[in-house]
Amino acid sequence: MTNVLINGEYADSITVFDRGLQYGDGLFETMAAINNEVLLWDTHWERLAEGCQRLRIALADRKLIESEISLLMKQKDKANNFIIKLIVTRGMGERGYRFPSVQNSTRILSTHNWPDYPHRFKNDGVALRYCETILSQNQALAGLKHLNRLEQVLARNEWDTDDFQEGLMLTANGNVVDGTMSNIFAVKDNMLFTPELSSCGVSGVMRKNVVKQAKELGYPVYEKNFTKPELEDADELFITNSIIGIWPVRTIAKTRFTHVGNVTKQLQQAVNKNR
Repeated sequence: MTNVLINGEYADSITVFDRGLQYGDGLFETMAAINNEVLLWDTHWERLAEGCQRLRIALADRKLIESEISLLMKQKDKANNFIIKLIVTRGMGERGYRFPSVQNSTRILSTHNWPDYPHRFKNDGVALRYCETILSQNQALAGLKHLNRLEQVLARNEWDTDDFQEGLMLTANGNVVDGTMSNIFAVKDNMLFTPELSSCGVSGVMRKNVVKQAKELGYPVYEKNFTKPELEDADELFITNSIIGIWPVRTIAKTRFTHVGNVTKQLQQAVNKNR
Protein backbone atom coordinates (compact mmCIF):
# COMPACT_ATOMS: atom_id res chain seq x y z
CA MET A 1 0.00 0.00 0.00
CA THR A 2 1.87 3.06 -1.25
CA ASN A 3 0.25 6.25 -2.49
CA VAL A 4 2.28 9.33 -3.34
CA LEU A 5 1.40 13.00 -3.70
CA ILE A 6 4.01 15.41 -5.07
CA ASN A 7 3.02 19.04 -4.59
CA GLY A 8 -0.57 17.89 -4.26
CA GLU A 9 -0.67 15.77 -7.41
CA TYR A 10 -0.54 11.98 -7.67
CA ALA A 11 2.87 11.13 -9.11
CA ASP A 12 5.83 8.86 -8.50
CA SER A 13 8.82 10.88 -9.75
CA ILE A 14 10.54 14.23 -9.36
CA THR A 15 12.96 16.14 -11.57
CA VAL A 16 16.58 15.01 -11.40
CA PHE A 17 17.43 18.67 -10.66
CA ASP A 18 15.58 18.68 -7.36
CA ARG A 19 18.02 19.72 -4.63
CA GLY A 20 16.71 17.00 -2.33
CA LEU A 21 18.13 14.47 -4.79
CA GLN A 22 21.20 16.47 -5.77
CA TYR A 23 22.35 17.51 -2.28
CA GLY A 24 20.04 16.04 0.34
CA ASP A 25 18.79 19.61 0.72
CA GLY A 26 15.64 19.04 2.72
CA LEU A 27 13.88 17.53 5.72
CA PHE A 28 11.45 14.72 6.41
CA GLU A 29 8.94 13.46 8.97
CA THR A 30 7.88 9.84 9.48
CA MET A 31 4.48 9.72 11.15
CA ALA A 32 2.21 7.08 12.62
CA ALA A 33 -1.35 7.12 11.29
CA ILE A 34 -3.70 5.12 13.49
CA ASN A 35 -7.49 5.01 13.06
CA ASN A 36 -7.44 7.93 10.61
CA GLU A 37 -5.40 10.15 12.92
CA VAL A 38 -1.78 11.25 12.58
CA LEU A 39 -0.31 10.83 16.04
CA LEU A 40 1.66 13.75 17.47
CA TRP A 41 0.94 15.80 14.36
CA ASP A 42 1.40 19.13 16.16
CA THR A 43 4.87 18.09 17.31
CA HIS A 44 5.82 16.79 13.87
CA TRP A 45 4.71 20.08 12.33
CA GLU A 46 6.61 22.15 14.90
CA ARG A 47 9.83 20.26 14.19
CA LEU A 48 9.37 20.52 10.43
CA ALA A 49 8.61 24.25 10.61
CA GLU A 50 11.61 24.87 12.84
CA GLY A 51 13.85 22.86 10.51
CA CYS A 52 12.66 24.74 7.45
CA GLN A 53 13.27 28.02 9.22
CA ARG A 54 16.79 27.01 10.23
CA LEU A 55 17.63 25.81 6.70
CA ARG A 56 15.75 28.69 5.05
CA ILE A 57 13.47 26.39 3.07
CA ALA A 58 10.02 27.69 2.11
CA LEU A 59 7.31 25.57 3.74
CA ALA A 60 3.81 25.25 2.32
CA ASP A 61 0.82 26.33 4.40
CA ARG A 62 -0.06 23.90 7.19
CA LYS A 63 -3.71 23.65 6.15
CA LEU A 64 -2.68 22.75 2.61
CA ILE A 65 -0.45 19.92 3.82
CA GLU A 66 -3.16 18.75 6.21
CA SER A 67 -5.65 18.59 3.33
CA GLU A 68 -3.19 16.51 1.31
CA ILE A 69 -2.66 14.15 4.25
CA SER A 70 -6.42 13.75 4.55
CA LEU A 71 -6.64 12.96 0.85
CA LEU A 72 -4.01 10.25 1.18
CA MET A 73 -5.70 8.78 4.22
CA LYS A 74 -8.90 8.36 2.26
CA GLN A 75 -6.97 6.28 -0.30
CA LYS A 76 -5.35 3.96 2.24
CA ASP A 77 -7.32 0.85 1.30
CA LYS A 78 -8.59 -0.94 4.42
CA ALA A 79 -5.54 -0.58 6.66
CA ASN A 80 -6.20 1.00 10.07
CA ASN A 81 -2.54 1.56 10.91
CA PHE A 82 0.00 2.83 8.42
CA ILE A 83 2.89 5.25 8.02
CA ILE A 84 2.85 8.66 6.37
CA LYS A 85 6.17 10.12 5.25
CA LEU A 86 6.45 13.82 4.46
CA ILE A 87 9.54 15.13 2.64
CA VAL A 88 10.18 18.82 2.00
CA THR A 89 13.08 19.80 -0.27
CA ARG A 90 14.31 23.20 -1.41
CA GLY A 91 13.01 22.31 -4.85
CA MET A 92 14.65 22.60 -8.24
CA GLY A 93 17.82 24.60 -8.73
CA GLU A 94 20.84 25.10 -10.93
CA ARG A 95 24.06 23.15 -10.42
CA GLY A 96 26.02 24.38 -7.41
CA TYR A 97 25.46 24.78 -3.69
CA ARG A 98 24.16 28.35 -3.75
CA PHE A 99 20.43 28.67 -3.09
CA PRO A 100 18.39 29.29 -6.24
CA SER A 101 17.30 32.90 -6.61
CA VAL A 102 13.68 31.78 -6.68
CA GLN A 103 12.77 28.91 -4.38
CA ASN A 104 9.79 26.65 -4.99
CA SER A 105 10.03 23.91 -2.43
CA THR A 106 8.96 20.36 -3.23
CA ARG A 107 6.71 18.45 -0.85
CA ILE A 108 6.33 14.69 -1.15
CA LEU A 109 3.72 12.78 0.83
CA SER A 110 3.56 8.99 0.77
CA THR A 111 1.84 6.21 2.69
CA HIS A 112 3.50 2.95 3.67
CA ASN A 113 2.47 -0.31 5.29
CA TRP A 114 2.75 -0.58 9.04
CA PRO A 115 5.92 -2.56 9.93
CA ASP A 116 5.31 -6.08 11.18
CA TYR A 117 7.39 -5.87 14.35
CA PRO A 118 7.00 -8.80 16.78
CA HIS A 119 5.04 -8.00 19.94
CA ARG A 120 7.95 -9.22 22.04
CA PHE A 121 9.96 -6.13 21.10
CA LYS A 122 7.49 -3.99 23.03
CA ASN A 123 6.73 -6.52 25.75
CA ASP A 124 10.08 -8.18 26.44
CA GLY A 125 12.60 -5.74 25.01
CA VAL A 126 15.18 -5.63 22.23
CA ALA A 127 18.89 -6.22 21.81
CA LEU A 128 21.16 -3.29 20.98
CA ARG A 129 24.72 -3.04 19.72
CA TYR A 130 27.19 -0.20 19.36
CA CYS A 131 27.93 0.97 15.84
CA GLU A 132 31.40 1.68 14.52
CA THR A 133 30.16 4.48 12.26
CA ILE A 134 30.76 7.78 14.04
CA LEU A 135 28.29 10.64 14.09
CA SER A 136 29.60 13.93 12.75
CA GLN A 137 29.17 16.95 15.02
CA ASN A 138 27.69 20.11 13.53
CA GLN A 139 25.63 22.53 15.60
CA ALA A 140 24.01 23.98 12.48
CA LEU A 141 22.33 20.65 11.74
CA ALA A 142 21.98 19.22 15.26
CA GLY A 143 18.49 18.01 16.10
CA LEU A 144 17.19 18.27 12.53
CA LYS A 145 15.72 15.33 10.66
CA HIS A 146 17.42 16.36 7.44
CA LEU A 147 17.76 14.22 4.33
CA ASN A 148 21.48 13.52 4.79
CA ARG A 149 21.20 10.08 6.41
CA LEU A 150 24.33 8.39 5.03
CA GLU A 151 25.81 7.92 8.50
CA GLN A 152 22.68 6.09 9.63
CA VAL A 153 22.63 4.05 6.42
CA LEU A 154 26.22 2.91 6.99
CA ALA A 155 25.63 2.23 10.67
CA ARG A 156 22.46 0.20 10.08
CA ASN A 157 24.26 -2.00 7.57
CA GLU A 158 26.98 -3.00 10.00
CA TRP A 159 24.81 -6.01 10.89
CA ASP A 160 22.49 -8.14 8.78
CA THR A 161 21.15 -10.66 11.28
CA ASP A 162 18.17 -10.67 13.63
CA ASP A 163 20.45 -10.74 16.68
CA PHE A 164 20.08 -6.99 17.13
CA GLN A 165 17.10 -4.71 16.60
CA GLU A 166 18.94 -1.39 16.79
CA GLY A 167 22.43 0.08 16.86
CA LEU A 168 23.61 3.00 18.98
CA MET A 169 25.78 5.70 17.45
CA LEU A 170 28.50 7.68 19.22
CA THR A 171 30.57 10.80 18.67
CA ALA A 172 34.32 10.64 18.11
CA ASN A 173 34.89 11.41 21.80
CA GLY A 174 32.83 8.41 22.89
CA ASN A 175 29.52 9.96 23.88
CA VAL A 176 26.38 7.97 23.10
CA VAL A 177 23.98 10.08 21.01
CA ASP A 178 21.11 8.04 19.58
CA GLY A 179 20.22 4.97 17.55
CA THR A 180 20.14 4.61 13.79
CA MET A 181 16.36 5.11 13.94
CA SER A 182 15.69 6.01 17.56
CA ASN A 183 16.46 8.04 20.64
CA ILE A 184 17.58 6.41 23.86
CA PHE A 185 16.65 6.95 27.51
CA ALA A 186 18.32 5.64 30.65
CA VAL A 187 16.59 5.33 34.00
CA LYS A 188 18.67 5.59 37.17
CA ASP A 189 17.24 5.95 40.69
CA ASN A 190 13.82 6.89 39.22
CA MET A 191 15.33 9.70 37.16
CA LEU A 192 15.43 9.78 33.36
CA PHE A 193 18.49 10.69 31.34
CA THR A 194 18.73 11.16 27.59
CA PRO A 195 21.68 12.38 25.49
CA GLU A 196 21.83 16.10 24.84
CA LEU A 197 21.71 16.92 21.15
CA SER A 198 23.40 20.30 20.79
CA SER A 199 26.07 19.06 18.37
CA CYS A 200 24.48 16.10 16.55
CA GLY A 201 21.62 13.63 16.60
CA VAL A 202 17.91 13.85 15.82
CA SER A 203 15.50 15.50 18.24
CA GLY A 204 12.79 12.87 18.01
CA VAL A 205 9.08 13.62 18.21
CA MET A 206 8.52 10.63 20.50
CA ARG A 207 11.53 11.70 22.56
CA LYS A 208 9.80 15.01 23.20
CA ASN A 209 6.56 13.23 24.05
CA VAL A 210 8.32 10.89 26.50
CA VAL A 211 9.93 13.84 28.26
CA LYS A 212 6.50 15.44 28.61
CA GLN A 213 4.86 12.26 29.88
CA ALA A 214 7.69 11.56 32.33
CA LYS A 215 7.41 15.00 33.89
CA GLU A 216 3.64 14.61 34.21
CA LEU A 217 4.26 11.32 36.04
CA GLY A 218 6.66 13.06 38.39
CA TYR A 219 9.95 11.72 37.03
CA PRO A 220 12.77 14.24 36.58
CA VAL A 221 14.35 14.26 33.11
CA TYR A 222 17.90 15.40 32.40
CA GLU A 223 19.82 15.82 29.16
CA LYS A 224 23.49 14.98 29.47
CA ASN A 225 26.44 13.42 27.72
CA PHE A 226 27.16 9.86 28.77
CA THR A 227 29.57 7.13 27.78
CA LYS A 228 29.06 3.41 27.26
CA PRO A 229 29.85 2.47 30.90
CA GLU A 230 27.43 5.11 32.20
CA LEU A 231 24.72 3.85 29.86
CA GLU A 232 25.25 0.24 30.86
CA ASP A 233 25.04 1.21 34.55
CA ALA A 234 21.40 2.27 34.16
CA ASP A 235 18.56 0.56 36.03
CA GLU A 236 16.46 0.57 32.86
CA LEU A 237 17.01 1.45 29.20
CA PHE A 238 14.52 2.05 26.41
CA ILE A 239 14.50 3.43 22.88
CA THR A 240 11.85 5.55 21.19
CA ASN A 241 10.59 6.78 17.86
CA SER A 242 7.23 7.87 16.47
CA ILE A 243 6.45 4.45 14.98
CA ILE A 244 7.61 2.01 17.66
CA GLY A 245 6.65 4.20 20.61
CA ILE A 246 8.80 2.71 23.38
CA TRP A 247 10.83 -0.47 23.18
CA PRO A 248 12.54 -1.61 26.39
CA VAL A 249 16.17 -2.67 26.05
CA ARG A 250 16.88 -6.29 26.94
CA THR A 251 20.60 -6.32 26.23
CA ILE A 252 23.32 -3.84 25.30
CA ALA A 253 26.86 -5.15 24.77
CA LYS A 254 27.43 -7.52 27.74
CA THR A 255 24.79 -5.92 29.96
CA ARG A 256 21.47 -7.72 30.32
CA PHE A 257 18.30 -6.35 31.87
CA THR A 258 16.33 -9.25 33.34
CA HIS A 259 12.92 -7.56 33.21
CA VAL A 260 11.14 -4.49 31.92
CA GLY A 261 11.38 -1.81 34.61
CA ASN A 262 8.44 -0.07 36.25
CA VAL A 263 9.33 3.37 34.90
CA THR A 264 9.50 2.01 31.36
CA LYS A 265 6.15 0.27 31.79
CA GLN A 266 4.48 3.43 33.08
CA LEU A 267 5.81 5.47 30.20
CA GLN A 268 4.76 2.83 27.69
CA GLN A 269 1.25 3.00 29.06
CA ALA A 270 1.26 6.79 28.92
CA VAL A 271 2.47 7.11 25.32
CA ASN A 272 0.45 4.15 24.03
CA LYS A 273 -2.92 5.36 25.29
CA ASN A 274 -3.76 6.71 21.84
CA ARG A 275 -1.98 4.03 19.79
